[in-house]
Amino acid sequence: MTAPMPISLEVNGERVDAHVLPRLNLADFLREHLHLTGTHVGCEHGVCGACTVRVNGEIVRACLMLAVQAHGGSVQTIEGLSDSGEVADLQTAFRDRNALQCGYCTPGMLMAAQDLLKQQAEPSRDDIREHLSGNYCRCTGYQAIIDAVETTARQRRSRAR
Repeated sequence: MTAPMPISLEVNGERVDAHVLPRLNLADFLREHLHLTGTHVGCEHGVCGACTVRVNGEIVRACLMLAVQAHGGSVQTIEGLSDSGEVADLQTAFRDRNALQCGYCTPGMLMAAQDLLKQQAEPSRDDIREHLSGNYCRCTGYQAIIDAVETTARQRRSRAR
């Protein structure tokens, strides 16, 4: 039997020390050990984007990363971005544009959208589509999501002026 391994990392700004099995993926660690259930598990193959989180500033699929790989690093989940207010305007735009229906994809979609807006202040609709292409949504048809991201980008540019 494989013995648990010690890990130490920062999750949403707080230090976490734990012992985990080497094969435990990051999504299950966040959900089951830390009770951060905003990181959804959809496909468990890295193709749906429901488990998107930030690790050391880069978005990753938490279902494809082992928890032990995050040792020594920094992880941000949708709860952390929401609590900090970083995605408050995106959340409002998603609500106002009806860019969420069942809501299952929304946390990962918000993580990916925020990543794009950090990289580009003025993304085109094609840029938005491309950046969100790894995040699947069965309900909205994507147009409302693209509208919400575009609206948020426009509002952020206006506030920056």
